[in-house]
Order: sequence, then C-alpha cells, then structure tokens
Amino acid sequence: MTNVVPIETAKPAVQSAPKRVGVLLVNLGTPDTADAPGVRVYLKEFLSDARVIEDQGLIWQLVLNGIILRSRPRTKALDYQKIWNTERNESPLKTITRSQSDKLAAALSDRDHVVVDWAMRYGNPSIKAGIDALIARGCDRILAVPLYPQYSAPTSATVCDEVFRVLARLRNQPTLRVTPPYYEDEAYIEALATSIETHLATLSFTPELIVASFHGMPKSYVDKGDPYQEQCVATTEALRRRLGMDDTKLLLTFQSRFGNDEWLQPYTDKTMERLAKEGVRRIAVVTPGFSADCLETLEEIAQENAEIFKHNGGEEFSAIPCLNDSDPGMDVIRTLVLRELQGWI
Repeated sequence: MTNVVPIETAKPAVQSAPKRVGVLLVNLGTPDTADAPGVRVYLKEFLSDARVIEDQGLIWQLVLNGIILRSRPRTKALDYQKIWNTERNESPLKTITRSQSDKLAAALSDRDHVVVDWAMRYGNPSIKAGIDALIARGCDRILAVPLYPQYSAPTSATVCDEVFRVLARLRNQPTLRVTPPYYEDEAYIEALATSIETHLATLSFTPELIVASFHGMPKSYVDKGDPYQEQCVATTEALRRRLGMDDTKLLLTFQSRFGNDEWLQPYTDKTMERLAKEGVRRIAVVTPGFSADCLETLEEIAQENAEIFKHNGGEEFSAIPCLNDSDPGMDVIRTLVLRELQGWI
C-alpha cells in the first residue's frame, strides 16, 4: 500500500536563489603571451579545429606539427609584439573585448538579474570558464553572443560547437540562446558609416577611395554552402548605399589567406599593389568583419598592407579603427543583446 504524506506534515521546498540571465560575449581568441611558446599553444588549438581546417587528416597533421608549429610561432610572435598591450601584457583583442563586456554590463546595470561576461573561442578566458562563471552566479539562461557580424562556419559555428560541448557535460543545463549574424542590421551599418565619416574628418588628406577588407576564407568552403561571402557582399552594398558610394569608391576585398588553396577574391594585398600601380595615391581601409581591432587589423592592414601600398607608389594610407568599445560600437552590441533577450528580461 502506498503511504500518503499529509499536506500539513510535508516539508516545504527549499527556497532557491533568484535565477539570473547570463550574456556571454565571445570573440575569436589570442595567445596568452607574445612569444613563440604562447603563439604555438594558440595556433595548435586554432588550427586543430575542423571548422577552421576541414581536412584534419594525416597529411595536415604532419604539416601542422612538423612544419607550421615549428616555424610559424616565431614569426607570428614578432607580429604580436608590434601591437601588444604592454601595460596589461595582453593583446588588444583581449583588452577591447573585456571593455565591451564591462560597458555592456554598465548599460544593463538597471537589470540586476542580468550578468555579462566574456570569453575567447581559442585561448583564455575560455568559453567553458565563461559558462561556468555565469552558472556559478545563478544564471539558468545564457545568451551566447558571437562577435562576428557575418556568419561563417570557422567563426560563428565553432563558437556554437564549443558552447554545446560545454553544455553536453552538464546534467543541469542552462537554457541557451545564440544571437544571429547582424551583417546588414541597421544599427550596425549606421555605426560603420558613422565611424568612417568620423575618422575621415580627422585626416589631413582625402582618400580617393575606401577598401572594405574582410577576413578571407577558402573558396571551397563557400562552394559547399557557407554564406559568408554573400553576407560580406550584403554588408558592403548596404554601406555603399548609406555612404552614397558605388563599387568604384568602396571596394570589397578579402585578407589573411593561408596555405595554397584558392581563397575568396579579390585579395586585399594584391588590390593594394594594383591600386598603387594604377596611380591611386591616397586610400583608407575599413575592416567591417571585425568587431574589435586585433592582429589582422592593427598589424596586417595598418602595417603590412600600408607598406605594400606605399612600396608600389601609394603616398597616404589610413586604417579606420574597428567599432571596438566606441559609443557606436556599443550601441550595436546593446541593440543586438536586448533584442535577443526579449521574453527573458
């Protein structure tokens, strides 16, 4: 016979702590130190991701461990040293992403049940550490925010992969949401246009044209269905409309190619060389695919590509800063987060 416990003798449920909503900003990643050992650890994690290098077979493993991780960390460490935040002993990407998190937290401070933190897909602080910290602070719902305006499998999708891997180990999982790409969001396009106009007003010269340089991708990834190129085009076209420019005044290019495969074209470095040789003397470059300045913007664009342009006859070159933690940049992040938190706050 089943024993029935009278209601009046049943113990009341233990009162649980008030639940909170967590927001986790996630960017690509950075070495912990600007030396060969630090860069080697970072590259090992980054290049071992099948979203980044899809063929992780024996040949790639031999190339990665036998060639790349033996030589490339030394050269890339020198590049990181050119842009390193020596005061904090960290990369600018880490400094800026932390500031974005702090400023978003301040903007949402009137909602005391919302907790904001940040993480890197590769390196530290890890996504696992970020999720663990949010759960420890009582968050039973988490909004993951990949800080990539344009979706791609090697960026946005791999953030989701890692978030899901972390949650897969938990018995009591928080409810999860992920922000969508915002490549032609009105707030994002307006912020880009405002940042460009503000920067150009500070220059002592007038650029003959502007190059919008996006991070590259193997063409084969797009051929298999990745929407990245299409979204980069959509961003550029929206920016042209907002600035009143055509494709002769605002060019689209792709940078940072790696290996021997064909990547998305036109290539940024080859475009810099061509434009200079064709007689263009004054140019500005904007990097709309990056939410924060990093090695690819501060060193590859502002230094390497500036040198290519000037070496081939160019005279004036200016790299337009990313949105970073500027007021327009934070407006974009805040708008995106508040939109996706509807129903939770």
